[in-house]
Amino acid sequence: MALKVEKHKNCMVVRIQAEKLDSIIAPDLKAHLVNINSEGAKNIILDLSDSRYCDSSGLSAILVGNRLCKNAGGKLVITGVREPVKKLILISQLDSILHSALSVDDGIKLLGEVEASK
Repeated sequence: MALKVEKHKNCMVVRIQAEKLDSIIAPDLKAHLVNINSEGAKNIILDLSDSRYCDSSGLSAILVGNRLCKNAGGKLVITGVREPVKKLILISQLDSILHSALSVDDGIKLLGEVEASK
């Protein structure tokens, strides 16, 4: 399996353990995000550290996660975004929609700050 899910205090961390976030991985990622959300997780960190490539189906899976978190009153934070994936996000103008952090730890801190401000 190319995904690893870890439970943290205020969020779930989903690590993509594949070089490509494409049409092979994206359906599995979407299913995991839906399941995690339906189990009550409203904050999800998506760690893309291992992914050097992302296509439109990968972006679609990320956006599904973002929508699920937003509808639950939480946030999706993407971390470890490499330059080629970052360029795709910028070209797609999704940088204004998606929350990002450099690392999983930074993402956890960001979510903690968001929770504290509520």
